[in-house]
Amino acid sequence: MHTFLTQHNNNMTVLLLGSGGREHAFAYKIVQSSLCHKLFVAPGNAGTNQIATNINVNPLDFQGVKEFVLANQITMVVVGPEDPLVHGIYDFFKNDAQLKDIPVIGPSKTGAQLEGSKEFAKQFLVKHNIPTAAYDSFTAETVEKGCAFLETLQPPYVLKADGLAAGKGVLIIHDLHEAQTELRNMLLHAKFGTASSKVVIEEFLAGIELSCFVLTDGKNYKMLPTAKDYKRIGEGDTGLNTGGMGAVSPVPFADVVLLEKIETRIVKPTVEGLQKDHIDYKGFIFIGLIIVKGEPMVIEYNVRMGDPETEVVLPRIQTDILQLFSAVASQELDQVSLQIDTRTAATIMVVSGGYPEDYSKGHAISGLENVTDSIVFHAGTKSDEGKVITNGGRVIAVTSFGDNYAEAIKKSYQNIAKLHFDKMYFRKDIGFDLT
Repeated sequence: MHTFLTQHNNNMTVLLLGSGGREHAFAYKIVQSSLCHKLFVAPGNAGTNQIATNINVNPLDFQGVKEFVLANQITMVVVGPEDPLVHGIYDFFKNDAQLKDIPVIGPSKTGAQLEGSKEFAKQFLVKHNIPTAAYDSFTAETVEKGCAFLETLQPPYVLKADGLAAGKGVLIIHDLHEAQTELRNMLLHAKFGTASSKVVIEEFLAGIELSCFVLTDGKNYKMLPTAKDYKRIGEGDTGLNTGGMGAVSPVPFADVVLLEKIETRIVKPTVEGLQKDHIDYKGFIFIGLIIVKGEPMVIEYNVRMGDPETEVVLPRIQTDILQLFSAVASQELDQVSLQIDTRTAATIMVVSGGYPEDYSKGHAISGLENVTDSIVFHAGTKSDEGKVITNGGRVIAVTSFGDNYAEAIKKSYQNIAKLHFDKMYFRKDIGFDLT
């Protein structure tokens, strides 16, 4: 019996934490749910503001979150970004007498270490025999051992800051001496601040990348649609890394055979490993994979949905999202069937000129009302006297459906042509490598 569903019926008041494109996509799905009575977003953006109620609470201010939750009789908290999870918001709720019965969709602080610590993730992978690159980790005390370890590897060399460095703590270097210099910079000169007080060095894997998304209640799991994102700022995948410039779902090369390997060798042992290690995990696992000669290997775990992948994965989910989340909370995910739209979805990110380096904010965005047959997800935007203005590097994601990725991508570009803000930039070649 779905005690949780029965208890809350169609009267759920939900608090969603975060402010990006991922959170707008979650809000878009949550307000469509027959179980949703009211949705608050903290802090949200101009897009969430149009469909939900934005509130000025910092997701890392757990006391502030608690006060709001109690004052507004919140029945569920959905966590978008990784920071509150790594800082232990799940545990904060679970250990508080007034909050412990309010489900939080997201892993415990220990579970969030899969993203919060590269070393923790590698140890978990090795312990549970999940395919990944060979590695070792080093600190300031062992920096010269690290330099010696680099000499045992074939170039290029992969150096990863152990802690959260906002997606920028990974270096791939072709020259041995340069790699040794950078290792010293990271460990001895805090190149990435405290995030690089420990550095993981691993062997470089050559292959094609793929993102796999899993929703788990800690016992059962559902595999969500696959996606592929495009990280670099420049066309042809050149230039600096970004938070993501576009994405497509499903991934054309992820056939039945590959998906079976991913589930058997990676997803199942991951969920079983969480159970064996007694790690409380009720939320999303984003598994960054690389396919080497047809075999999937794990590059990294993230403990939340990716962005912009969320903007193509969530629109394809036809099952009521709060029904899924309620089943996660009550560990009855096996009792809900996951319905997926068979069409392809593509999203293109529109960013501020200068991103991912220096860019300006506060530019008015025009043409949003002219978009047809696509979904506009706001990322770095805010409302200002009735206008929507830019408020971040990645500003808007335009998502479209099509019978294939070329059709979906074309639709998004046609709608982006209707938008304008000062120094607006987007890649014109998303999906270029799929032909």
